[in-house]
Amino acid sequence: MRSLRNAVVVVTGASSGIGRATALEFARRGARVVLAARRVEPLETAAAECRAAGAEAVAVRTDVIEEAEVDALARAALAAFGRIDVWVNNVGTGVFGAFADAPVALHRRVVEANLFGTMHGCAAVLPVFRRQGSGRLINMISMGGWSATPYAAAYTASKFGLRGFTASLREELRDQPGIRVSAVFPALVDTPAFLRGANVSGRALEPSGPFIAPEEVARVMVRLALHPRDEVAVGWMASAARVAYALAPNTTARATGAAVRRYLRNSPPAPRSEGALMAPVPEGTTASGGFRERQARGRGGVIEALRPRSAAGLALAGGALILGAELLVGLRRKVSTRV
Repeated sequence: MRSLRNAVVVVTGASSGIGRATALEFARRGARVVLAARRVEPLETAAAECRAAGAEAVAVRTDVIEEAEVDALARAALAAFGRIDVWVNNVGTGVFGAFADAPVALHRRVVEANLFGTMHGCAAVLPVFRRQGSGRLINMISMGGWSATPYAAAYTASKFGLRGFTASLREELRDQPGIRVSAVFPALVDTPAFLRGANVSGRALEPSGPFIAPEEVARVMVRLALHPRDEVAVGWMASAARVAYALAPNTTARATGAAVRRYLRNSPPAPRSEGALMAPVPEGTTASGGFRERQARGRGGVIEALRPRSAAGLALAGGALILGAELLVGLRRKVSTRV
């Protein structure tokens, strides 16, 4: 694929956050976009933004948990444009809090949305790609697919599973070089997802780490459509999580757990909420969650906003320090043994 002009791109989770930014980025490159999400009004607004950018755009109300609705999404894209060149599985959600504090129904919903929702998308589009002999499949995972996140057990389970599923599917399609499967692993992204996820911790979820703009992730999606790669990290924290967990999983997990527990102790009380997990909510209809702007205004500007204050940032920073110390000690032991 040398150009995205007139390419047909399907993006799920497109009513807000990364999905909305991704649909608009493809539209600006001249692609024809099909936007999917549960909420009709913000989805139509996002499609209108894509049209204002000069692209053809279609909005299709879709709940990715329902396989029949995802199949209908693929049919709608074909009916509108006759083919599908890029399919972005972007839906992601979670439950924040101790595993035992949430009913299993909430955990099941997370796995259904993140893992089975992506499987439904793959099942719907792969027959189309095979008929065409080409296609780009991009699965949104997150750095949580490389490093376990305590107090987000179902989210971690779905992301670990999604990474394995994507890798397995990629190998199954090796004999079809026109079809490429990519996985994206962003670090902390400034989206409304934090406002809409379930929270059973009893504490306010107010992330304040070094955020990535959703537009940055969207640009990575566009690059992958043109120049496919198997796995791509977005942001230094994602790269750090990958290396730290690969080299010292126990140390990294302990550092992450300690950081999250500290975060919970210092956070103000908040009511427990299912968020948008079981049903859509009106809040959060933009690409950005506004966290970067609030940090810059309230904490001394950009430099302060870049400090790793979030639980994830503290965990990775602490994990990196511990890991570096362990590696240094190990190196010294080897040198002293050789001497």
